[in-house]
Amino acid sequence: MLDLTRQGIRYQPDSTALPGLTGAERGIAVRTWRGRMVNEYVSAGVWASLVRQLMEAKASADLVIEAGEAVRDELRHAAQCAGCVLALGGEATAPMPDLAEVPTHEDASRLEAVLRNIVSVGCMSETIAVSIIRAEHVELEGGPLAEVLAGILADEVQHARFGWRALGELLPLLDADARARLDRYLVDAFAHQVVYEVPKLGGIRAPREALADAGVCDGDFAKSLFVDTIETVIVPGLASAGLDAPTAWARARERTALYLAS
Repeated sequence: MLDLTRQGIRYQPDSTALPGLTGAERGIAVRTWRGRMVNEYVSAGVWASLVRQLMEAKASADLVIEAGEAVRDELRHAAQCAGCVLALGGEATAPMPDLAEVPTHEDASRLEAVLRNIVSVGCMSETIAVSIIRAEHVELEGGPLAEVLAGILADEVQHARFGWRALGELLPLLDADARARLDRYLVDAFAHQVVYEVPKLGGIRAPREALADAGVCDGDFAKSLFVDTIETVIVPGLASAGLDAPTAWARARERTALYLAS
């Protein structure tokens, strides 16, 4: 079990300032923040793997250090979300999920391998997280939970910027064959985003205002924002870096059509 009770107490917001919720709504809010708690904790492990991979690829010390700082950020986010769970009357514990290995991409050089993961994590996952968290923060309209999300959002913006900055620094170091392989990898990376993220965006459809004020996002809106972020931010950004992202996204959409239609 993942138990962040002790860490969450340190970040627990004032429960008296939280919106009034029914018993069922409080349960939904607790599950939402507990899910965030687990996701942030798991994300710390992903960034820890990137630190090692960047070192193995002999990337600049600046990139290695910044990736290491992201590990600390994600662990703090997990504790902050645990504090919100406690404030809402829940327990800051959850079954610890299996930690998937961050791909090592044995078919590629260490530089090409870590760049694939940076694109997937920084340019894709973190950029999507920024869009969704920003939308959730707007819904909160002030209060202690808004303060928590504002802090998390600021860090996630930096993580996304890291991904795009690392892409700009490392992509020119790849030869033409490696760039072509990276183009092909984008199909899998986009498809992974859909398969991994979309099922978690089911959420609540048109939640009551008080529930939205407790940090529960409209699931349909989150899904549309997910797709919009890919198509208006990530695809153009990768394309401007010289990658064939439009073709990759079109192929990934075909592969994951059932997920996007559900």
